[in-house]
Amino acid sequence: MCKTLRVRWPLIPKTAPQPWITCSGCGGLRPFRCSGRIRLNANGRRLDAWLIYKCVNCDRTWNRPVFERRNVRDIDPAVMEALQSNDPDWIRAESFNIEALRRKSKRIDAFSEVEIGKAIVDEAPGWTRLAIELAAPWPVDLRLDRLLAAELKLPRARLTALYESGGIRTEPDGILRRRIRSGTVVLIDFFAGEERMALWRGLVVGDGA
Repeated sequence: MCKTLRVRWPLIPKTAPQPWITCSGCGGLRPFRCSGRIRLNANGRRLDAWLIYKCVNCDRTWNRPVFERRNVRDIDPAVMEALQSNDPDWIRAESFNIEALRRKSKRIDAFSEVEIGKAIVDEAPGWTRLAIELAAPWPVDLRLDRLLAAELKLPRARLTALYESGGIRTEPDGILRRRIRSGTVVLIDFFAGEERMALWRGLVVGDGA
């Protein structure tokens, strides 16, 4: 059985999706960015909540409904607190709600730039295999082969050759050229003593490990 160095890569997109909305200031369709702010409106015991977006060209606002005419008693207390305090973590998560955006816009720009937190999960002595677990809490518009080529400092042709020869495998199989999905595992096998083992260890665990 192969001894494994297992690492985890949480992938956090740097930019939230931007819907294209008709802008009253520009007079046409424009991309809108999330402002990081919530607007609330109470009518008796019913509450409206919107996530505020701004035109990237002129800063005109557009309010994307989070919910409308919701009875206050039916709102989770934690959600209510987040709305009232403009909680940045809750707002950031909601800004990646692709399904909600698709109900309001036919075009949505997504971005491939991500921040990667690299951490060792387990390191067996004398390991001969790398296992990279990918965690993507929000949608990532980035193909797996492009991520691996960038982080492992490999030309994509070389990466493809390793994949086709079985040196690199994915779980589930056959997704190297597809967009990243959370829970994917990348397996890389080595022969003991290969110089690239030490090199790739530094690449997959980050500078501080």
